[in-house]
Amino acid sequence: MWPAIFGATNVVALAGWIILLALPRRPFALAGVLYLGIGLLSLIYAVLLVLLATGSVDGLHDAGAAPFDLANFSLSAIRSSFHSDGVVVLGWTHYLAFDLFVGLWIARDADAKGFPRLAQAPVLIATFLAGPFGLLVWLAVRERRARVSGRWR
Repeated sequence: MWPAIFGATNVVALAGWIILLALPRRPFALAGVLYLGIGLLSLIYAVLLVLLATGSVDGLHDAGAAPFDLANFSLSAIRSSFHSDGVVVLGWTHYLAFDLFVGLWIARDADAKGFPRLAQAPVLIATFLAGPFGLLVWLAVRERRARVSGRWR
């Protein structure tokens, strides 16, 4: 079950990234990324979170690993939680949803500020591969144009 969910979430996210990188940014395409990409990944995440937190599904813990505990945010508890296929898929889905959301925001912001698609591509790829790094690059790149145009949004 976990490998199938993992694979499905990767396909959903990859489709969203392909739309952002390669297709014209029409309202329908952007809505697809938002609702069919980010929305679907967020729904999968929410369902998995509830199922794992309530013990309704087995996260397939390694022998001797502590069960998933939402209330314990210590480093050892989080490390122990990731000894579960279910929690790894949950965490990966979290990354996919948020990185795609950030990519969508970058693409829309870059379009609004007049950045050519070719200049956006490296930032979007960086966000796809290493979310916060790509976001940091975009924040640095956009700042000057945002300041010049007086548009901080």
